[in-house]
Amino acid sequence: MNSYDENDAFEAAAAPQPAGLSLSQRAMAARPAPYMDGLNPAQRAAVEAMDGPVLMLAGAGTGKTKALTTRIVHMLNTGRANPNEILAVTFTNKAAREMKDRVGRMMGGADGMKWMGTFHSISVKILRRHAELVGLKSNFTILDTDDQLRLLKQLIAANSIDEKRWPARMLAGLIDSWKNRAWTPEKVPSAEGSAYNNRGTELYAQYQKRLLDLNATDFGDLLLHTVTIFQTHPDILAQYQRWFKFILVDEYQDTNVAQYLWLRLLAQAHKNICCVGDDDQSIYGWRGAEVGNILRFESDFPGCHVVRLEQNYRSTPHILASASAVIAGNSGRLGKTLWTDETEGEKLRLIGHWDGEEEARWIGDEVEALQRGTRHMDPHSLDDMAILVRASHQMRAFEDRFMTIGLPYRVIGGPRFYERAEIRDAMAYFRLAISPADDLAFERIINTPKRGLGDKAQQSIQRTARDGGMPLLNGARRLLGDGGVSGKGAGQLRAFTEGMARWHEATLVPDYNHITLAEAILEESGYIAMWQNDKTLEAPGRLENLKELVKALEQFENLQGFLEHVSLIMDNTTEEQGAKISIMTLHAAKGLEFPAVFLPGWEDGLFPSQRSMDESGKKGLEEERRLAYVGITRAEKLCTISFAANRRVYGQWQSQLPSRFIDELPSAHVDILTPPGLYGGGFGAAAPAPKLEERVAQADVYNSPGWRRMQDRAAQRGTSQPREAKNTVIDLAAVSSFTIGDRVFHQKFGYGTIGGIEGDKLAVEFDKAGPKHVVAGFVTAADQSHDLPF
Repeated sequence: MNSYDENDAFEAAAAPQPAGLSLSQRAMAARPAPYMDGLNPAQRAAVEAMDGPVLMLAGAGTGKTKALTTRIVHMLNTGRANPNEILAVTFTNKAAREMKDRVGRMMGGADGMKWMGTFHSISVKILRRHAELVGLKSNFTILDTDDQLRLLKQLIAANSIDEKRWPARMLAGLIDSWKNRAWTPEKVPSAEGSAYNNRGTELYAQYQKRLLDLNATDFGDLLLHTVTIFQTHPDILAQYQRWFKFILVDEYQDTNVAQYLWLRLLAQAHKNICCVGDDDQSIYGWRGAEVGNILRFESDFPGCHVVRLEQNYRSTPHILASASAVIAGNSGRLGKTLWTDETEGEKLRLIGHWDGEEEARWIGDEVEALQRGTRHMDPHSLDDMAILVRASHQMRAFEDRFMTIGLPYRVIGGPRFYERAEIRDAMAYFRLAISPADDLAFERIINTPKRGLGDKAQQSIQRTARDGGMPLLNGARRLLGDGGVSGKGAGQLRAFTEGMARWHEATLVPDYNHITLAEAILEESGYIAMWQNDKTLEAPGRLENLKELVKALEQFENLQGFLEHVSLIMDNTTEEQGAKISIMTLHAAKGLEFPAVFLPGWEDGLFPSQRSMDESGKKGLEEERRLAYVGITRAEKLCTISFAANRRVYGQWQSQLPSRFIDELPSAHVDILTPPGLYGGGFGAAAPAPKLEERVAQADVYNSPGWRRMQDRAAQRGTSQPREAKNTVIDLAAVSSFTIGDRVFHQKFGYGTIGGIEGDKLAVEFDKAGPKHVVAGFVTAADQSHDLPF
């Protein structure tokens, strides 16, 4: 930390202030306020509402940043506050810089704004000032994620816990979630403390003690320690309450419990707190955000002034009407109606496709048409277009298509599909199975997953291979034969080499089933189990990507052809300058906008996400609906929603139901582009609009050329025929058809055995995931399980 900034901030805040307004402040207050020009009535009301709590309910594209920064300038220009008396909090450094830059441009500089930054950066300033109150020294260090995991691994080993079964990342996520809720070890409820094999709270306490010994914190501690100081030292809290006359908070809907307490404690004296946010855009519940914070604002701060910013400056009336109709399905919201002065423009477009590959082909063609301006519209730059997906594994089809047709693209928020670590690992297994002399592939995967082969063992393999003039795989076999590897590592290495020999022999059989082989390699090598046992937030997405990789093999005759294809297309994707279409997840798109937006994969189970609904019920469904609202409102001029009637899921073709959100689109604002025959010619916004169950009965997907083509391909490969989609509605009143002891399969948790039944709720002991409680509608009997159970 910069000590000058910290000391300056505290000295300025603590300095006595003159009574009333100074002559210069009164002169400034008397001057005209050109910064107010261009504000609409609602924005102006939000700027001028100085006294007491204010909730600025700002819809997408309604100019909230302009209103927020103008409010700060107005406080300064009218002399209501000095720069050091204003606390302005954001979530990202980028947002803090933008706010400071805007204030600086309007005021001729923002050097005095010492308390404008993120929750964490401001907490660091406070914590360094009072570190001794929580057992730290002022020069404490802040651990990054790698350091945190290293420390947790040491604690896990010291407690003789099997780190493979109880990974450090799982414990790190658990501790982070507790800190987000402002729970110190002694405050963790007993029900929560039973997590991590009943050792969670104990390890949390040890971790916190070890951090103090190291004079260190993690990022969660920055808020937790500050809240603790405020709660246990009222004199310190009173100082800050006195100094901060005005508090402003951006993106309030994304605050977690610790941030909420932090703000409430500071705001209790003056109560001049202005929170800016949109409950309809709260989409980060999975990382601790509590939409209830903004929904409770009026009860938390009685007498608050609510200002609704509803005039949208981004999208057309058709886009806004469609987004508003979808979000209206949520019961937990404060409510607002977006409107615009813009002309009507094009209606939201809705189209269904036979399968995901056809969806990618159509979008690729449409992007090129928009680029050329052949849709009776002005030409669009690729920079003006974006594809927003619900899950990262959906990107693969679009990346493959764009690379095939030479369409430049960028992936925002992560690497491109074939550059992801799990995909590179899987392809290294495939490469070594085909070519046992591929030493680069051997080096990448020999200890992935962990096989107990340390640096010494791997160096011995290298030396044996080099001395014998042979590939590393043969060197490993010779070292085993000579007894050069012992203990657990020897058994694991032997299993690896025997597996590689078996898989290589399979590739030599004419017309071998390469899809089945790929599944066997990933399963038998332990690579799938590695990610199934990983309890981090990223693990489910990595498993989805591996499923998508296996799906990509369908288009090729063998593994060799697939690997050659990937090598060639990746060789042709060197970084080019110029315009590119953006591909990203809906979560990564928040805060962005594009003239043309494509929203593919609107199918029940994919979007809304089945996992989200399974784990969080109605709360999860409402967050998925907010995500749909965010996606639609990213579009300025043209928004296209698409879905596929059929997708290959877990190795089988499956008919898909269009997303329930499609039924909520208003028909007057939607153009349906779906070819005749799909779903009987009507769905969603079509008039009259059949309900979801009616669409299932009317579906005509089995008589189309595309469907017959897929059946033929499946028959040639020897794979199962498509099965009908399950009803995705949870019926808690239903009676389970299972009995105790039945073997079942769950999409997320894999195989397990039923140990208890209560109505439609099952207590299942899963082979990999351990004990879970699930709804019966979301498991299948094991003998009906999918080809690819990961």
